[in-house]
Amino acid sequence: MADSLYIHIPFCASKCNYCSFNSYAGLEGLQERYIESLCAELAQNASGAHTEPLRTIFFGGGTPTLLSKNLLHKLLTFVLSSFSVLPDAEISIEANPGTVDMEKFKLLHNAGVNRISFGVQSFNDQELKRIGRIHSAQEAVQAVNMAKTSGFGNISIDLMYGLPGQNAENWQKNLETAISLDLKHLSLYQLTVEDQTPLATLVSEGRLQMPDEDEIAAMEDITAELTAENGLSQYEISNYAQAGYQCRHNITYWQNRDYFGVGAGAVSCLQGIRKQNMTNPETFCHLMDKGKSIVMEEEKLNPEASFRETVVMGLRMNRGVSKKELEKRYGMDFENYYDKVFHQLIADNLLEQSAEHIRLTDRGRTFANRVMAELV
Repeated sequence: MADSLYIHIPFCASKCNYCSFNSYAGLEGLQERYIESLCAELAQNASGAHTEPLRTIFFGGGTPTLLSKNLLHKLLTFVLSSFSVLPDAEISIEANPGTVDMEKFKLLHNAGVNRISFGVQSFNDQELKRIGRIHSAQEAVQAVNMAKTSGFGNISIDLMYGLPGQNAENWQKNLETAISLDLKHLSLYQLTVEDQTPLATLVSEGRLQMPDEDEIAAMEDITAELTAENGLSQYEISNYAQAGYQCRHNITYWQNRDYFGVGAGAVSCLQGIRKQNMTNPETFCHLMDKGKSIVMEEEKLNPEASFRETVVMGLRMNRGVSKKELEKRYGMDFENYYDKVFHQLIADNLLEQSAEHIRLTDRGRTFANRVMAELV
């Protein structure tokens, strides 16, 4: 039974040059129709048999806060009146600086949103320009401060390291600025150059230079030192939080639990069946208007595939995977299933085990992709 709901808003003011997400700029005229279609899909899910009182709701994108105040109010009101929501539910929304003002913050807060995740990426204006962000460092700081003034106590920001032209010193300044804002949560990602993005073209043509491995390693050392010194504990490969402020919605994904996803390109995973909606928002709206299926792909995971996926996702978290929970859920023993691969990863100091958990070592987190490839 699913108690987590993801709602996808695919609209952006501008498409960043590194972005491979399902997001679109220049579709302002579609927004009202899209919200109508989204509410129709939400109504279908609210009346389904697999819904429990919601423990987490996440509005992601794209840029949900690009919606007008009227559309935001309509969507939030519909969601919270259609579903049973636990009193202490985590209700998150992604926001970009420059798309929010005091009125929108107050609207969100009054409607019941209690967690904001800002897509900041950098506090260096030159770095922001290189990756196609349209806000400034000053606007990012102002947005965080406005959210605090509006009553938000649970604020996260996304920062990326390994940006074009970035060095360890600049990364340290970015991270120090973030920490100075006294935030509850930081998501700190290494930039990946995705195929078929404008950034990939710029890098392949030599017009942008990416940091080398030694520079990246220095940035990761800085991250470990500064977060630990300032009470932000790493709980997942890229995520750090003060005690009690881990993102509960994302933990649902990392534990490979059931969840609903609504909107263009959204994914749902229910009772071993994974479905993805049509990605194009205009196609999504058209199919909803016609009463036709919006499902683009559907896959039923067999227990063994689900077991491996749960292991790989769970190892992203510092606590690792629970041997007892795996056996209870799948009737399978981690050590017996992976056998020689498991013992080799232990010998290579990439995995370690306690009485209850198997987890990545510090070295294993550095080489996480290698470990996951061995286990998937």
